[in-house]
Amino acid sequence: MASISGRVAGPATTESSQDASRLTSTSREARAFWRLRLNVLRALSEGTLRQARVQATSVVLASVILWVGLFLLFCQGFLLIQSGIPHEGLRTQMIQVIFNLFFLALSIMLVFSSAIILYGGLYRSDEVAFLLATPTRCARIVLHKFQETVFFSCWGFVLLGSPMLIAYGIVATAPWYYYALLIPFVISFVFIPAGVGAIFCLLVVRLLPKLRTHMLVLLGAVVLLAGAAMGWRVLAYENRDMMDMTWFQDVLARLEFSEQRMLPNWWLSSGLLEAAHPSVSESGRHSWRDSLMFLGVLVSNALLLLVVIEWLATRTFRVSYSSMRGIVSARRRAGLGWLDRVTLRVCAPFPRMIRHFIVKDLRLFRRDPVQWSQFVIFFGLLTLYFFNVRRFDYAGAMQKWVTIISFLNLAVVGLILSTFTTRFIFPMISMEGRRFWILGTAPINRDAILWGKFCFACAGAWPPCALLVLISDVMLGIASRSIAIVIIHQFGCAVLCIGLSSLAVGLGARMPNLREPSPSKIAAGFGGTMNLVFSSLYIIGVVLLLSVPTVFWAEADSLGIGHSPGRFVGGRIGLGTPGSVALGVALTLALSAVATVLPFRVGLVAFRRLEN
Repeated sequence: MASISGRVAGPATTESSQDASRLTSTSREARAFWRLRLNVLRALSEGTLRQARVQATSVVLASVILWVGLFLLFCQGFLLIQSGIPHEGLRTQMIQVIFNLFFLALSIMLVFSSAIILYGGLYRSDEVAFLLATPTRCARIVLHKFQETVFFSCWGFVLLGSPMLIAYGIVATAPWYYYALLIPFVISFVFIPAGVGAIFCLLVVRLLPKLRTHMLVLLGAVVLLAGAAMGWRVLAYENRDMMDMTWFQDVLARLEFSEQRMLPNWWLSSGLLEAAHPSVSESGRHSWRDSLMFLGVLVSNALLLLVVIEWLATRTFRVSYSSMRGIVSARRRAGLGWLDRVTLRVCAPFPRMIRHFIVKDLRLFRRDPVQWSQFVIFFGLLTLYFFNVRRFDYAGAMQKWVTIISFLNLAVVGLILSTFTTRFIFPMISMEGRRFWILGTAPINRDAILWGKFCFACAGAWPPCALLVLISDVMLGIASRSIAIVIIHQFGCAVLCIGLSSLAVGLGARMPNLREPSPSKIAAGFGGTMNLVFSSLYIIGVVLLLSVPTVFWAEADSLGIGHSPGRFVGGRIGLGTPGSVALGVALTLALSAVATVLPFRVGLVAFRRLEN
């Protein structure tokens, strides 16, 4: 009888032991990867503190300055809402709408960015090729890269979102547990859109390996159309005065779509607001319990997505990776395509060598969906905003703000352009990597390489930026009221494109990293951070030099005192006079000359001395 029971219990015991050993090996594998990540992080930290202490200090200082600036800006914004909306219920609804919209927009951006980052980390990484040759499970490799994606996404969210959340807590006098819950809320929230993006990336590469570019184009078009319809629905106001009670009620009614209770942005905003405003319901339940309930919903959904990603990676990743590696590109016809021929004709005034370098960089750009997809998404959303900016009514008291808003739009275009020059133009020299010896030994003047990249950056940046600024002027009615301001805006756009391109190319040649294959890591390093900081300072300088005299001159002209030099500050170049505008343009031109010539000259000298 004992032998029979032993034979019956034998298979079950064997299966349980196999499950236990499988769980043990999985946990050991996870611990090994975490030890690997910690060792790499420790080595990078020690190397940075030992060899690049000044660079690390500069990056930290720049991040702190940016954080403090955003914090002060959000504090003033929440104080303005608190003083401008006396009704407490309406004020709470407005804050809820602001949080919902901010986190919804962030969720959409995180979905796309996480899918793009994970695609580059999984299917274009030498590390993954090495890990696939080891006895590592495919699910662990995908989770390893997914955790890196979440880290980058969470870092950006903390830098941009924490100032707003902490500022609101201070203005609303939130209790201590509001600040204690910020970190778990943020981390659990970031996991959800990042997980959706990871699932989307794995499915697209597995199901449509040859049509992934077309899929991205189709998805981008759908997102832009949906955003256009949503923006038109939200901003399609009739002629009404802004900032009154009717306007706020209309805004709340049109933004109800962001309060869908099945979306994670509503869980996050509701949980944070419940923690920020302690109260007791009629049933005797405290609001912090509701906040913990929303946190539990976020955590459970994040863990569910992790399970789905692991299951999907086990069944699809190795097959999709092999399919990607096994795809044979269609044989291209020898010769130039129509876009290359058009580019050569447009760039006819440049020397022959520079024209061919421009064509080479254009080919690399359009063949990389990671680059042009981000370019299309961000500039598409900015175009949507500019087309709908006129839906607001700027009559009456808001009329004087039109010129200020137009220069703010110019600053936004410059900031978006600075992120793209830092992300794509700055790493171009470093991306030559181990192939740099080809350019170094070829009978090519090295100066032509930098000039080609500079011309490519300017030619690719100026047309979309100039078009966006022109759309903004037309929608705001500036084009019909003052052609001079339109010309000033186009001048500012041109000097921004030239200066930002020169900064990115010059600093990229001065601080190359030929050993790093990832452009995102190159852009996130010390050189990329310094380029972004200098670009931001340059944008602020250009916009201030152009906007301050132009705004005063436009206000004086609208009041009919444009010919009275002493209206604001006496003299021929005092504020409110055309001379002040001319002086601002001259100073902007001088600043642009310095920002263009100096970094490009430094980059040329360093690039000539760079060893092969």
